[in-house]
Amino acid sequence: MPAEFDETEDLMAAELALGLLDGEERAVALRRMLAEPAFARDVETWRLHFAQLFDLWPGVEAPEDLIERIDATLGGPGTDRRPSRLPWPLLAIASSALAACLLVVIALRPEPAPVVFTPAPAPIERSGPVLVASLDYEKTPIASFYDPARGALRVAASPAIDADRVAQLWVIGADGVPHSLGLLTRAATALTVPAANRARLAAGAVLAISVEPLGGSPTGLPTGPVVAKGALSSV
Repeated sequence: MPAEFDETEDLMAAELALGLLDGEERAVALRRMLAEPAFARDVETWRLHFAQLFDLWPGVEAPEDLIERIDATLGGPGTDRRPSRLPWPLLAIASSALAACLLVVIALRPEPAPVVFTPAPAPIERSGPVLVASLDYEKTPIASFYDPARGALRVAASPAIDADRVAQLWVIGADGVPHSLGLLTRAATALTVPAANRARLAAGAVLAISVEPLGGSPTGLPTGPVVAKGALSSV
């Protein structure tokens, strides 16, 4: 295990990858994904490890008599109660198994391959509730951050595309129609969202990136393939 290993941070990345965080803990983890490339890399590494575990051990439905069999191994149920059929015992068993798998992966996981991240613009000062999204792109999600009070939008990276093409960012709101937010640079991009589009950037709206000709889409709608997308969440 490397000397710089930080168990607390590593577990936070694993918990975020498993969807175990909520409330303020999840908000903190999502902000760290935006601000810390190494942490974002750890989250994606955990996702890949857990995906491999799910492939090795597919889900199996629990037998109907599982509770009775567990009671029998513990000496049987009490004389003044009937065997419980509530779901919480199954949840407890599943949580214990998941914790055991997590410890095994922590002990045995290989070192991730080095990933090169481009520098991001200076952090945007937070002035109130913000929206974040993780856009699915190949094996490396693209993080985005939007401050509604300032109309400031930051996208942490851009898809790898040919030199004669450009990545264009879109928002798909309640009307289901893509609206252009601007073109992305080859590295991180900071945009000021036009007033007409700010109302469309709300929790549940989808950000998408398409590959377009130089100068952007000539039609006002995506003309090339959509290579990344993700829904906005409030934090």
